[in-house]
Amino acid sequence: MTEAKLPDFEERFAAVRGATLRYFVAGSGEPVVLLHGLGGASSNWVEIAPQLARKRRVLAIDLPGHSGSEPLPAAPNLSAFADCVARLAGSEVMLPAAVIGHSAGGLVGLRLALRHKGAVRGLVLAAAAGISSRRRAAHVTLELLGLVRPSRLVVPFRRQIARMPALRYIPFGWWGVDDPPALSVAATRGFLDGAALHTDTLALGRALVRDDPRPDIERMRCPSLVLWGARDRWVPLRDGFEYARRLRAPLRVIPACGHLLIGERPDACLDAFEGFLDGLAPKGPERSTCDAGC
Repeated sequence: MTEAKLPDFEERFAAVRGATLRYFVAGSGEPVVLLHGLGGASSNWVEIAPQLARKRRVLAIDLPGHSGSEPLPAAPNLSAFADCVARLAGSEVMLPAAVIGHSAGGLVGLRLALRHKGAVRGLVLAAAAGISSRRRAAHVTLELLGLVRPSRLVVPFRRQIARMPALRYIPFGWWGVDDPPALSVAATRGFLDGAALHTDTLALGRALVRDDPRPDIERMRCPSLVLWGARDRWVPLRDGFEYARRLRAPLRVIPACGHLLIGERPDACLDAFEGFLDGLAPKGPERSTCDAGC
């Protein structure tokens, strides 16, 4: 895998809100949209997206400023990112769709569901940001990470890190993965390759810390699932409990798993995703894809 691509997916580009965005599509059937987290890329889904595409139409997007996508000219809040997703998914005739979001991508998916009525058939929040992100410490941390971009120090050595399990503690130890050497080569590259292409992760980080989803969650109407790693040190499990309580949704916890659960335990994640997606009612007639004027 090179240039943070998804194998067996078609790479496409589209101009959205003044930026050229990269995305990947594959499969046929009921549509599923995959949204990565802050500092991530579509390639983060390398262990999961091909499996989902066996019986579904899958769209994986590089969010603005991340991996192969240009930054937005202006992104004052998460609504701008959600509107980009709505525009892309609508152009691919994939709305309404089930949306699976990891970390910050979960909050983008939540905003998508709230802003675009009928666009989201079901929402999975996988270690979703948005609650603890409101704290001052998180604000300072995300600002520093966006400015300093420490991943740039690791990117030149990503091939060696993928080949040597012990080196995976450097980028993933403590914060991201409970057992870094257990990451597959594909997952390791899937998390690291996108960082070589990032142009602006700070905009999403700043939008994230300004967004408090809690006052709006009560307006959610689509079915939801909350999925979390039991040993997530980046976004604590208590946030998962709060999301589940406010959404009146089931919470599924993966034992011995950290924040990057979609790469660390793709088997357990895929089982949860498939079970949730199979339980959704078939999509109805196409509805408006840009109710918020995106």
